[in-house]
Amino acid sequence: MEPTSQTTLGGQDFGARALDGRVRARLGARAAEMARRLAGDGIVAVALTWVDVSGITRTKTVPVDRLEHAAAWGVGMSPVFDVFLLDDSIVSGRHIGGPAGDLRLHPDLDRLVPMAALPGWAHAPALRYAQDGTVHPLDARALLRREMGRLAERGWTVKAAFEIEWAVSDGEGDEFSPACKGPAYGMTRVTELAGYLRDLLKALKATGVTVVQLHPEYAAGQYEVSVAAEDPAGAADTAVLVRETIRAMTTAHGMAASFSPKVEADSVGNGAHVHLSLWRENAEDGAVNAMAGGPGPYGMTGAGESFAAGILHRLPALLAVGAPSVASYLRLIPSHWAGAFACWGLENREAALRFVTGAEGERATAANLEVKCLDAAANPHLLLAALLAAGRDGLSDDRRLPQPVEVDPAGLSEEERAARGIAPLPSSLAEAVAAFEADGVLREALGEAVTDTVSAVRRGEIALLDGATPQQVAAATRWRH
Repeated sequence: MEPTSQTTLGGQDFGARALDGRVRARLGARAAEMARRLAGDGIVAVALTWVDVSGITRTKTVPVDRLEHAAAWGVGMSPVFDVFLLDDSIVSGRHIGGPAGDLRLHPDLDRLVPMAALPGWAHAPALRYAQDGTVHPLDARALLRREMGRLAERGWTVKAAFEIEWAVSDGEGDEFSPACKGPAYGMTRVTELAGYLRDLLKALKATGVTVVQLHPEYAAGQYEVSVAAEDPAGAADTAVLVRETIRAMTTAHGMAASFSPKVEADSVGNGAHVHLSLWRENAEDGAVNAMAGGPGPYGMTGAGESFAAGILHRLPALLAVGAPSVASYLRLIPSHWAGAFACWGLENREAALRFVTGAEGERATAANLEVKCLDAAANPHLLLAALLAAGRDGLSDDRRLPQPVEVDPAGLSEEERAARGIAPLPSSLAEAVAAFEADGVLREALGEAVTDTVSAVRRGEIALLDGATPQQVAAATRWRH
């Protein structure tokens, strides 16, 4: 793990002013060799991507023979992209806004892969630097690595994975028409789109993604893919790569994919649940999962419980990062398996925090937390940075979990919920932003520039969709993420 002040780029550790001449030369030499191999494999261009504050994957692309220069010197981009809204209109914050300024995008060579779903193209997530070689304060990938480093200083690592849900349309224009008609979770939906799903699985494997399972979901035309857990930075990068692979393969099959929290106003939305487990290296046993083998609730260790309790405690504020669109709150409703109440429970899919033990015999490796109240409008790197910060604070405070909830909280009376300390999560983006702005732990972890920019973008979207009906919100959001 990197020290707190560092991030990585292409396998090299860097400090606050890392991009000196020697580093640039090493990056350029490595990229030149990679470019030769890529060109030999038919790759003609590399997409350098980052996810903005509104959760949209943006890109600058370079021909493969410019990869060497891009790795050493970066590709120019305007900082103003951080204050784009989902409709590409622009707001301003105290730290970001206006036409002036420039950043440099540097491809992370360790994560550069050919995209099987986009023949001739490769993908590389980018780190964003100022022209003087310092890391840009709104670079969410750098923020995430910093939070990983803070946990590592205390001897902890985290494994993480995103579940990706999406809905497939074969309709024309912007309207949504489900591309399969079979029942929820039905084999019929696999049969209807078997060729598409087969090609998607092949493309993900060829791109280096380990798929754990793929299945039809509840809503019309909806599917979900689960991937193997990895370190948080890798998990966030993989989430972006999976989504773009799905998008490309869906387009290649003459259809469209929507990752929106609410594809249709009267249907179940798309989530992007996050799975987390806390680990410590033990001299006798190797890596040990703190979510299993302990005396705490359902086998958690004390540290595992504290980590989970820290996340549960900060869920209202975390929603401004993890359920960050107006459409998110059309999805986040009770009795829809969205986790609309700030509570936790063993395998309870109505709790915002679901504890998963795994099958008897593999709990030492399988036990984890699932955060269910999140969706794909989130920037995955920023979201994981915030989740790790919340868990780290729970460790610092030795925080304990309340009693678990075994039922749908919506089925309890208000008096019963109050007696058990079960509170509804924010029901609007404005409520979540207010909780986020008041949260000192997240403000310190993410920094003033990120905190202010997140708030500015969220308030911009609230104003943009003020007075819109649920149908209009769904339509405005459907094809943006």
